[in-house]
Amino acid sequence: MRIEVLAGADEVATRAARWLAAAARAAIAERGRFVVAVSGGRTPWQMLRALAEEELPWSAIQLFQVDERVAPAGDPDRNLTHLRACLPGPARLPPGNLHAMPVEDPDLPAAAARYGRELEAVAGAPPALDVVHLGLGPDGHTASLVPGDPALEITGADVALTGSYAGRARMTLTFPALDRARAVLWVVTGAGKAAALRRLLAGDRAIPAGRVRAAGALVLADRAAAAELALPGDGGP
Repeated sequence: MRIEVLAGADEVATRAARWLAAAARAAIAERGRFVVAVSGGRTPWQMLRALAEEELPWSAIQLFQVDERVAPAGDPDRNLTHLRACLPGPARLPPGNLHAMPVEDPDLPAAAARYGRELEAVAGAPPALDVVHLGLGPDGHTASLVPGDPALEITGADVALTGSYAGRARMTLTFPALDRARAVLWVVTGAGKAAALRRLLAGDRAIPAGRVRAAGALVLADRAAAAELALPGDGGP
């Protein structure tokens, strides 16, 4: 796992967008498409707005969700609501290339299984994402894999449902799906993430984020999130 520390959230978002654009171009050149799953959050929305300005072959990009809250269409709690606001319009990203988690379905277990099949149809069986973008919660959760939830132990499915967390049940990719990704991009900003980031980089499996495969991972963090790290040349934390 590599880490780059940047001045602030704006710089992290810009760097993340450029990294994703480069990853997309490389994947499309090699395999003809770029399959990526993205998480939500304030800095990731900035990242996606910056990515939308990149000149990319958008028709070759397939965008999945890492997780989603069970909430009505258009609800501000939904990651999809923000994704649609941040990404380029249909003339650039074909509507069918944005794969929304079906959290409005009345049969959520069947919907989760269907999303797993959709992922397989695009990324192979078992599916291997080119990049999975992850965030980090102050409690060490990532995706909607939160401490103590039964979804942490699921190994036989790539998509799972969780219990209520911060007032919402969730649909999420599981550890097997995350670990098959060719690369992992962590975007971590804010002083509230400092302790969790230290534990992530130490490989602390007591937090959910620490259970994600570290090989091929890049962490982009701002100085506030990196405050507890001993970085080269800083004389310690």
